[in-house]
Amino acid sequence: MSDRSVTVMWFRRDLRVDDHPALAHAAARGDVVALWVADPALLAMTHHRAPVRLRFLRACLEALDAELRGRGIPLVVRAGEPAAVVPEVVHEARADAVCVTGDVTPYSRRRDAAVSRALAADGVTMQAVGGPWRVAPEDLAGSSGRGYLVFTPFWRAWEQVPLAQRIAPPPALSGPSLASDGLDALPGGAPPLVAGPEAARARLEQFIRSGAADRYPDDRDLPAVDGTSHLSADLRMGVLSPSQVGRAIAGSRGMDAAREGFWRQLAWRDFYAHHMARYPDVASRALKPAYRGITWDDDDDLFAAWCEGRTGFPLCDAGMRQMRATGWMHNRARMVAASVLVKDLLIDWRWGEAEFMRHLVDGDPANNNGGWQWTAGTGTDAAPYFRVFNPVLQAKRFDPTGAYVREWVPELRSVPDRFIHEPWKMDAEAQDEAGCVMGRDYPVPVVDHSVRRHEAIARYKDADARHAAMTGGAA
Repeated sequence: MSDRSVTVMWFRRDLRVDDHPALAHAAARGDVVALWVADPALLAMTHHRAPVRLRFLRACLEALDAELRGRGIPLVVRAGEPAAVVPEVVHEARADAVCVTGDVTPYSRRRDAAVSRALAADGVTMQAVGGPWRVAPEDLAGSSGRGYLVFTPFWRAWEQVPLAQRIAPPPALSGPSLASDGLDALPGGAPPLVAGPEAARARLEQFIRSGAADRYPDDRDLPAVDGTSHLSADLRMGVLSPSQVGRAIAGSRGMDAAREGFWRQLAWRDFYAHHMARYPDVASRALKPAYRGITWDDDDDLFAAWCEGRTGFPLCDAGMRQMRATGWMHNRARMVAASVLVKDLLIDWRWGEAEFMRHLVDGDPANNNGGWQWTAGTGTDAAPYFRVFNPVLQAKRFDPTGAYVREWVPELRSVPDRFIHEPWKMDAEAQDEAGCVMGRDYPVPVVDHSVRRHEAIARYKDADARHAAMTGGAA
């Protein structure tokens, strides 16, 4: 056994060795034990029982193990409650410190506090270095000291923070040899996309070299066009850091206007992470107190129709079917699907948030929650509740030829362009000719959008009024 200090590097959402502040810190101290904990409580949570994401996670961990072995140590996997497992590994390794990348979800904070208490009993400290963000919440506190509730001033401050210099991976690692439980706690099978840092870097390079990064402002909202980076799952698992993305996007010419449009989307990731760090209650309820009292219908049959892509609104249905088939959904379709659930079906946004987390390979607690509360009008910098997406107009604007709808809703493939987003307007002859009889081959809309829009606005107004009456108008 070496006399050098031993650090347990506990990996979570940071499954890489390059540009890794916490790993660099651990390696600088001496020997390292690389640990990943299969936490049964976390894996059993509704928001984390997503087979497609767990298969991707397993593949990312396998890639991390290969990278670590190439530098001299394996990834040690242990199953069990972290507050018991981490101190146990520390004891076996005779380690004097634990290093982690920080996180902001309510569960991660409770878990880390419990682990820190257990370690403290043995005189061992756990240090968080860095996080899944580019800029730490404490570095953008704003004039109030409580961060930003509006994105635009957050973005202005965020973009002024210089890009961090790359942290090179440790060329070699050493440490004590410990037994590993393996990854059988996670489902096997092919992941939905090639996983690991090398694959993530290849996706980033393709996004730039193909010109998609330069066309991003024009193409990003068109679901039939491959105009996005497809890096969301990589960022979710931390096989790629936001700073790595920023340095690649800026390149030698700097961040021009087109690429800045993409960079702005990474700022939204930080915005929602910072928000959850400061207001952890948003994980389970609306940020705005008035909208915690909205009267929802929560109709099980309508919810099932939405989940299965049977609402009769083609763009919404296409998005939901894409998600179920691939584990991913185009962002414009996500917004439309969310609006249909909340503003047309009058179902609690939290039902939809959980359904997305059950199916998305990139499902991220802070970003998913932030996006849903934005659409529902209940969160930080949210769309006003009276701004209701019209699913037909959205489809006509962003999928004008119906190419996206035809890909994911095969019943509508032969429907003429003029009816593709409103197939219920076809007469009987046109339906027969298209091979799509409404009500038999494809549903008529499950609700009348114009009627439900007014009902949704009325319910939000009513919740506002009741809250004002109870609080004397206080926010």
